[in-house]
Amino acid sequence: MYAILDIESTGGKYNEEGITEIAIYKHDGHEIVDQFISLVNPERKIQSFVVGLTGINNEMLRNAPKFYEIAKRIIEITEDCVIVAHNAKFDFRMLELEFDRLGYQFERKSLCTIKLTEWLLPDLKSYSLGKLVKALGIPITNRHRASGDALATVKLFELLLEKDQNKKIVSSLINTHKKTKKTKKLIKLSDNLPNKTGVYYFYNDEGEIIYIGKSKNIKKRVQQHFTNQNHKSRKIQEEVTSISFDLTGNELVALLKENHSIKSLKPKYNKALKKDIFNYGLYQFTDHKAYINFSIHKSTKQKDLITTFVNLQQAKKFMATQVEAFQLCPKLSGLEQTNGPCFSYGIKKCEGACIEKISAENYNRNASSFIKKFSLEKNSFIIVDRGKNPNEKSIIVVKKGELMGYAFTQLNHQKSFKILKELLTPLKSDRDAKHILQAYLRKKGKHVKIEPLE
Repeated sequence: MYAILDIESTGGKYNEEGITEIAIYKHDGHEIVDQFISLVNPERKIQSFVVGLTGINNEMLRNAPKFYEIAKRIIEITEDCVIVAHNAKFDFRMLELEFDRLGYQFERKSLCTIKLTEWLLPDLKSYSLGKLVKALGIPITNRHRASGDALATVKLFELLLEKDQNKKIVSSLINTHKKTKKTKKLIKLSDNLPNKTGVYYFYNDEGEIIYIGKSKNIKKRVQQHFTNQNHKSRKIQEEVTSISFDLTGNELVALLKENHSIKSLKPKYNKALKKDIFNYGLYQFTDHKAYINFSIHKSTKQKDLITTFVNLQQAKKFMATQVEAFQLCPKLSGLEQTNGPCFSYGIKKCEGACIEKISAENYNRNASSFIKKFSLEKNSFIIVDRGKNPNEKSIIVVKKGELMGYAFTQLNHQKSFKILKELLTPLKSDRDAKHILQAYLRKKGKHVKIEPLE
């Protein structure tokens, strides 16, 4: 749990300031689950420059609660939470100072979003909250008021959690768990998981990720891991001590994120995706008679590659379907090897490109339509889909045939890559990722919302 907060103060001499306003949003790593917002009577004068900056003056705070009146609520809402703030050193010092005046020692772990942003987005020109939210397209209202700045920090932190693909933020905060009975432990671990689409991560007691998976129903899938009795499942059950998850809103982002995370982090119980698993490719070439041909063989290069498959049988089955749909010649599609015409020509289901009965120009028109539909080629586009909640959308960006990454946005998304690139969480553009993308586009067809990338 995180307590994402912002504090406004009186200003003045160091360690003589007082809190004038506080906003705390309790966050479970995915959404806000509780909140506390209040003006505070600091029992001291507010500096004039602070009044000009925040609009909070002494008259506004005359009837506001004093800090000791809200101290219990602050302790309760931040209990077992990590304090998250933009310039956490200041906000945490202010809390310590106020609690110290009451004779109470306030202790919590803390994270600073300035430091996290510098680490995860190292090329930005400024890390002030105002300039950051503008650069990243994060909506903000009531700037320099606790609630407005804290909500902007919530959105920034959610973006940083997405950017942190190595899960260093979560791993650094995992405490060593005491050993409990296996069944009770597993029930407790799965109790608070969502019945939603996303990627989940299993950790051992050293904070190492040992397994990564994706599902349309995270809770149900994790419970299957915990009830299966195969060798790998039993090993995971013994070692897992903590679970985190990333909601993705839709299956495509989950598939791409899972592929990227497994290959980047190489968890010991993920073997299937550590290496490329789509081993066969469909390639195109033009023969000496100017006809476009297709061939299926081991995927060894990206040049002239249209799409990829797990095995040879899957590739041939797909191609047989498309031969009929696009009126292609089975022989020129790599499905038949013969010196004469293909079998389909004999039963009048092929127009005879294999024996030049149809011109290369006319035949290539069909072949080109097939390529355009199933190849990323050098296209640049944005796929728009559901986000993690009803108020946002997910976007996946493909630039010149290469998968660039994904983002979640509540704003009307831009179509300029120059603007989008700072928002994007990058993804590996390997053969598997491209296959996942192409398979999704084939499956969803006209239901996929695709927009051009400028």
